[in-house]
Amino acid sequence: MSIVIVGGHERMERQYTELCKKHGCKSKVFCKYQTGMESRIGNPDLLIVFTHTVSHKAMKCAMSCVPKTTDVVRCHNSSQAALSEILCSYVQ
Repeated sequence: MSIVIVGGHERMERQYTELCKKHGCKSKVFCKYQTGMESRIGNPDLLIVFTHTVSHKAMKCAMSCVPKTTDVVRCHNSSQAALSEILCSYVQ
């Protein structure tokens, strides 16, 4: 399963990636808007948006780039426990 995470804290980027790897998922993490983000998002199975720590520009870009078949989860909290809970409910 491929996952794209938008938002969150930059210092937590490595923990997000490692947690996804523990659940057997490939992940891309965009803590803030980056140039060319539209082409690097790709076609993920799950898009996770941490709404408390994301810019409007990054969120709009991510939401417009993903296909309609992608599941989108919005979470206010950007903690490792919140990500673990999301992954447990979506990854079998």
